[in-house]
Amino acid sequence: MNIEIDKFTPCLQKTSTGEIVDTSYSSLTVNDLNSLKKWQFNWKSISTLECEIYKLTVSGDDRIQGIVAIENMEKDKAIYVRAAESAPHNMGTDKEYYGVGGHLFAVAVTRSFQLGYDGFTYMDAKNITLVKHYTETLGAFLIGTPHPYRMVIDEAAAGRLISYYNFRRG
Repeated sequence: MNIEIDKFTPCLQKTSTGEIVDTSYSSLTVNDLNSLKKWQFNWKSISTLECEIYKLTVSGDDRIQGIVAIENMEKDKAIYVRAAESAPHNMGTDKEYYGVGGHLFAVAVTRSFQLGYDGFTYMDAKNITLVKHYTETLGAFLIGTPHPYRMVIDEAAAGRLISYYNFRRG
């Protein structure tokens, strides 16, 4: 997992104007997959039999702002975030919107609540720098096994995340 949580915003915030725009999320389609260009992660490599894959969009704009792949880990009573990525136009210093990364994790914890897992969500950070970043921004904490950078978002942190974001299920 290598995604930046740049800013917590109740909806996405346009970097050029500071305007807050409404967001929604829905399942990623085959047509969406075929339209992805210049993304860092190979989204076609994830099996939709194992994962639910969601796209984040803003109202009035069909462009994908970010994608998250989650796996229902029923035996663990948690959601596993397999991959999350901001769209290429939302990365770096010239990004179009702030808040994509946090929204993608909010989608994951929402799904955890829907499945009766009380928001429990976990992921594997790419490195110790991201472990610190996710601890500070998401309230996640390191559990370290079976992956050295495995982190979990517990019920309290999930509740804070969900209470902050306003988006609609598309």
